[in-house]
Amino acid sequence: MSVKDRLGTGSSFGNVPRGRSPRGRAKAVAQGDVPAYELVRLRLDEVSPTPLNPRRNFGTEEEQTRFGEELRVAQLAACVAVTRAVYLKLWPDHEERIGEALYVLVNGERRFRSAVHVGLEALDFVVRDDLASSREEFVDHLLKENLDREDFDVIERARGVQQLVDVCAEENERGARARAAERLKRDRSWVTNQLVLLELPEKLQKMLSSGEVSERNGRLMARRLREQPELTSVQLLDHLKAVKDQEEQKREEEQAILRAARDSGQPPSLLSADNRPVEPPPATSAEPARSSRRPLRLGPPQPAPAATTAGVSSTGGTPVDGSLSADNEQMPQIEQPAAPGEVPWGDPAALHELLLKKMSPADRTVLAQLLLGTTAS
Repeated sequence: MSVKDRLGTGSSFGNVPRGRSPRGRAKAVAQGDVPAYELVRLRLDEVSPTPLNPRRNFGTEEEQTRFGEELRVAQLAACVAVTRAVYLKLWPDHEERIGEALYVLVNGERRFRSAVHVGLEALDFVVRDDLASSREEFVDHLLKENLDREDFDVIERARGVQQLVDVCAEENERGARARAAERLKRDRSWVTNQLVLLELPEKLQKMLSSGEVSERNGRLMARRLREQPELTSVQLLDHLKAVKDQEEQKREEEQAILRAARDSGQPPSLLSADNRPVEPPPATSAEPARSSRRPLRLGPPQPAPAATTAGVSSTGGTPVDGSLSADNEQMPQIEQPAAPGEVPWGDPAALHELLLKKMSPADRTVLAQLLLGTTAS
């Protein structure tokens, strides 16, 4: 049976006439009778996986057998492929690697391999040549299908990201990582963190793939390797162990501080930014600090003491009392008021007249009421 005879014979298109010719199919698509691509049944010996798939782990033989038998009963999702001609137009150097296959897989290689493993002859496919409009588009779609799979290990994912960055760089090397991140809807830093894992020795990459080493610890060792490129896998693992031991020691110290605080009934001591104990600030007196300025006195000024102190004039000048401004600068001296004999403290009427001359109208009113108990005119 030719390829055109199999078009439209998939289970999802049971009512579509069989044997649709390319011309008839094009007319049906133009009229909206069928979608731009149809579900077709393809023989597995006509299909080849793409060498670009970053995925290498497709399950154990037992897992492939179980999945293959499930496919024999029902295939819930179709595989996606492109035609040979469209694929080789993008990667002509892959001709020998795909052999005589008429189609090349884009998505569904685990289904394909499991079906081959149990001896199935055919599967349902969707042929999407639009996914091979460019190398960048093809790799992008190839990676997206696997990106969020639980069994897609970190090194496989990093290889896929590297392939996408490489094809983005073919058009313009500058900004290739940023374009790859935009396609994957991730931050550029995420792309960088994936690529740095591929700089690790092969032994450590295998440990990452198996889950023996976490992705976070892999990035830590990769940063260390950039600082000291001569380090071996053993030395990098020793560095990782030293870092983890140091982190564990810090946690134990923090827990000891908390336990001691609970036992003593006191709140735990403060920790600085680097988790070191910080002495609490000295307790301050509940009594507010006395002002260094003299209180307002009504009546004749008292004579200044004979002894002099720092910041106080010893010649009868203005007491400074060592007062400081907000920026800890010495406060300027205030001009000494009139000597006691120049102010008529014992003559209320004369004092009132002096206030009227020196003060503003509002101040004259207030002070006159305070001193004389009468209303100033």
